[in-house]
Amino acid sequence: MEKCQNSDIMTNMKKKDELTQKQQKIFAIVPIALFATLFLFICTVIGVPMVRFASEPEKFRIWVKECGIFGPIAYIGMVILQVIAAVIPGEPLEIAGGYAFGAVNGTLLCLLASSVGSIIVLYLVRRFGMRLVTAFFPQSKLQNLRFLQSSPKRTLLFLLVFMIPGTPKDLLCYFIGLTDIKLPVLFIICSVGRIPSVVTSTIGGDALGTKSYLFAVVIFAAAFLISVTGLIIYNSICKRHNKE
Repeated sequence: MEKCQNSDIMTNMKKKDELTQKQQKIFAIVPIALFATLFLFICTVIGVPMVRFASEPEKFRIWVKECGIFGPIAYIGMVILQVIAAVIPGEPLEIAGGYAFGAVNGTLLCLLASSVGSIIVLYLVRRFGMRLVTAFFPQSKLQNLRFLQSSPKRTLLFLLVFMIPGTPKDLLCYFIGLTDIKLPVLFIICSVGRIPSVVTSTIGGDALGTKSYLFAVVIFAAAFLISVTGLIIYNSICKRHNKE
């Protein structure tokens, strides 16, 4: 009789443990699902119209001027949103920033916003881990970057890859959050690494704003060639290390 009772107790304890594990999985999945739903809503309702608006730099500049002191704040908010919602392209906003604020101010505002956005991304990834990253990026893209996690020179490699124009900065920002590199170092990498691409875009936007069309064409053509070359280098680095 006692054996039966002990068996029943053990069975009930196992069921409770299984229920607890199931609850833990649900509690782990629900925040990611809610975040992904919110992310999709923001991209559809805010992100797409925002990029379309930024793609018309003259209208964007007029709107910024009409906003007064809130213009730069609104722009910073847009760039922060773009960094977090990685599928939203950043180039139109960078060009619009140079067009509306000039090369210097546009670059500073864009870098400031990108840094804040990167901090938020890094915090979210450290909080929710791989589940969050895989909600936005396919496993194949993450697999290509595995060598960066295990390399003894990964900090330097991350910085170099980040600074190459044409590399997927937002993917890298999410992925680097999965490492155990200290947050201040990650912040420096994600901030400094964006400088080359941001500077070329804002200078090109400023050239359009001052009607220096020939200079703008030269800047954008050079940026395009550098980005294509950088993307080829990035892909070759990933392939070579993954083969090894």
